[in-house]
Formats: sequence, C-alpha cells, structure tokens
Amino acid sequence: MRAILFDKDGTLLDFERTWTPLLKRLALEAARGDAAVAAHLLAAGGFDETAGKFRAGSVIAAGTTDLIVRIWHPRLFGAAFAAKVERMDRVFAEHGRAHSVPIDGVGVVLDVLAARGFVMGVATNDATEAARASLTATGMIRNLPHVFGYDSVATPKPAADMVHAFCRAAGVVPAEVIVVGDNAHDLIMARSAGAALAIGVTSGNSAAEDLTPLADAVIGSIRDLPAWLGRNTS
Repeated sequence: MRAILFDKDGTLLDFERTWTPLLKRLALEAARGDAAVAAHLLAAGGFDETAGKFRAGSVIAAGTTDLIVRIWHPRLFGAAFAAKVERMDRVFAEHGRAHSVPIDGVGVVLDVLAARGFVMGVATNDATEAARASLTATGMIRNLPHVFGYDSVATPKPAADMVHAFCRAAGVVPAEVIVVGDNAHDLIMARSAGAALAIGVTSGNSAAEDLTPLADAVIGSIRDLPAWLGRNTS
C-alpha cells in the first residue's frame, strides 16, 4: 500500500467546531430570521438538537452543497438554484479559510505518514476550492496535494470516482490505496473502487456501530492511524 485518501470533515477537520456555527447562520439566513424555521431547516439537514451535532449519513454530514440548497431552498430552480449553490460554496470557502479547526494531532500524523513514503490526498463532498481553502489555512495542504471535491468528478461519494481520480493523479492503483473516513459513504466509496483498505474513524459524525459493517477497521481518530498501520500492514 502506497497511498492514503482521506475524507476531510470529521476526519481531518473537527466538523462541529468548524462548520456548525456557519451552518446555523446560513439556516437562519434561509429562514429570513425566523429561529423556529431555521431550527426546522437544520433538523431537515440532519442536526440533532439533543446531541448538538449532525447525524451520521445526513445531508449536511455527508452530502454535497446542491443537496443542502435543495432542502433549504426548495423553490429555486435553474439559474437561481445554481447561483445559490455557487454562493454557498463561496461562503464555505471563506469560512474554511478563517475558521477551520483541525482534529487534534493531525499535522504531526500527516508528517509521520509522509515520512513513511505515503502519497496522500483528500476526497470530500465539499467543493474543491472550499476544501483547498481549509487545507491551505491549516497547513495540511503540504502533505495533501491531491484534493477532489464533488465538483471535480462526474459522481461524488459514495461513487468510486474520487478514488479513481486520486489514483490517476498519484500514479497508483486502487489496490494500493487506503481510504480513511468518518461516514459510511467514505467506506462505500472505498469498496466500490476496490481500495486496499477502508478505515473508519469515530472523530466525526459516526459511531463505531455505523462504520464497523463496512470497515476493515474502526479507530478513534487519525491520531491512531500510524500505530494501526504499523501493527497491521507491512
């Protein structure tokens, strides 16, 4: 195995600390200032008010920007819909540039993996520009040169397209790629592409029981990855 393809939010970035404040603001904006409507929109996107986080596999936890726009702005179509998606992606990029919060220890882990010779990249259902903004702001981009968002492939996760795009860019084949992510769609993508390993992390939206049926292994966070690879791969 020569390469690792990471999900971004919940795997490299702390999803709740990075995005929940912005998502609450965008929901209130979509609700035109009505707090009750905004709460309904957040719930429709997968927010669990009791838990204070987005549910595993929900539209906001796992989906693309156009899916968020579709549930929050159902009356928009055509050019107006496309413009709203473009604006939301731009807002995500601006916010990510200023407010991205990495998972604890991620920078050190990426340095360790790079020193071991792994070529690495990111597969996310966010827009590519927004992903690059967050990765650049946090310094992770130096170890993650290959970044693929939903707008860089024909079909986003859970389809296999991002793994195949990463393989072409990195000069590897799927059987040499380890996929690491915090949602089921990351692991389904890995299986669909024929990746060597699908590893789940519980640092994001999903619990171990959500990931175990699809994963070769489930670990707490990216901090556990170098040791796990050391014990289980050669």
